[in-house]
Amino acid sequence: MGTEKIYQSVLKIAEAYRQALDRIGAVNFQTEPPIGGWSYSEVYSHIFDSSLLSLMALNNCLMGEGKKKPTAFVVKVILFFGSLPPGRKYKAPSKIASRVKRISIAAAQQFITDFELQLMQIYPKMKDSDPNIKVKHPVIGYLNAKQWLRFIEIHLNHHLKQLKRIENSYKQ
Repeated sequence: MGTEKIYQSVLKIAEAYRQALDRIGAVNFQTEPPIGGWSYSEVYSHIFDSSLLSLMALNNCLMGEGKKKPTAFVVKVILFFGSLPPGRKYKAPSKIASRVKRISIAAAQQFITDFELQLMQIYPKMKDSDPNIKVKHPVIGYLNAKQWLRFIEIHLNHHLKQLKRIENSYKQ
């Protein structure tokens, strides 16, 4: 998939998160859902905090601050197919999970805006990126700039499905 297509997809997914905020009530946003686990608030905190961290890694690739390391084959498969392998529940690394907090709807909206603005600033520089310069992801290993963008897309989509599960749990 081309970089422009991934970029447009990421922007579209971010907009889906923004629109979902309009459907979520303030009370449900903060409380643990009937199915347990993270509240909407915590999902938004995690996904946009980690997406901003991913943009930092992507930018480090663009600045030549990475290493010339291989990307694992299984990671290339994930990036190619555009989704995490099904059938298992994923846990954020403890370093990332410790950053998750309950935030307000306004803070979630600001997180989305901050993410979009940073992405829009970084994206034009990607055409000149060196595919051999990679920065390590805490779980899946070394990714170059384009791979980081694809990971952001996959991760955003993964948690969009989580929001849908939370929404459905309130309807039961």
